[in-house]
Amino acid sequence: MRVIVVGNEKGGAGKSTIAVHLAVALAHDGARVAIVDLDRRQQSTARFFAHRARWAEVNNAELPHPTSLGDVADAAELDAALSCASDRDFVVIDTPGADTELARAAHQRADMLVTPMNDSFVDFDVLGVVDPVSLDLVKPGHYSEQVWEARKLKAAATGRGLDWVVLRNRLASVDPRNRRRVDERVKALSRKVGFRVLSGLRDRVIYRELFPFGLTVADLGPGVRPVQVSLGHVAARQELRVLMGDLGFAPQAGAVLAAE
Repeated sequence: MRVIVVGNEKGGAGKSTIAVHLAVALAHDGARVAIVDLDRRQQSTARFFAHRARWAEVNNAELPHPTSLGDVADAAELDAALSCASDRDFVVIDTPGADTELARAAHQRADMLVTPMNDSFVDFDVLGVVDPVSLDLVKPGHYSEQVWEARKLKAAATGRGLDWVVLRNRLASVDPRNRRRVDERVKALSRKVGFRVLSGLRDRVIYRELFPFGLTVADLGPGVRPVQVSLGHVAARQELRVLMGDLGFAPQAGAVLAAE
């Protein structure tokens, strides 16, 4: 079992979107997937999969359904949930956009941490601190320090490391100067604190259109078309295919996502 935690203390970075797409893509590949939503207030991921089950039932659609591990209130309950999911291939954990004891516990149990960030210094601020005059990287931000602490505790407890991936989500098609500035600071920080930098999912309407149905672009097919399919949807599927491969889940996931 591999534990994938989707985390970032900055709200609105796209954590739930990434979490549901990872879980569904892995499930389409035949992996046994469980999900945990630790954002006990918003519950976007939990609601997504509840809507998914309802939509599939009403429309008589055959879809893979990751197993929900239910409500988790503290670290002991998280450990119990992970123990119950020991027969799963993956557990995907969505975390709140805040520093909580439960979020810290999840980070310490992660095999892979996926951190989405939007293409701006507003999102970068939790990862790294820059000089206000030169924009040079000054030091790691508070979230980077939290991840560093989680890595140390995990290594001490299990002897295993943590693969940290920062996803450049919702890359803007304009303002290349700002993107270049952010990109340079992200790369500098990656060398300092040790994470991989990958391209995530762009800001596409299709992701928002499918979310209330509990569906992703990986689900679209002859029997699953709640919205009109366009060439943009093909591009979105390719985008997800590339992301899964870059994360190390190809070729199986890529082969499934390639099927129309």
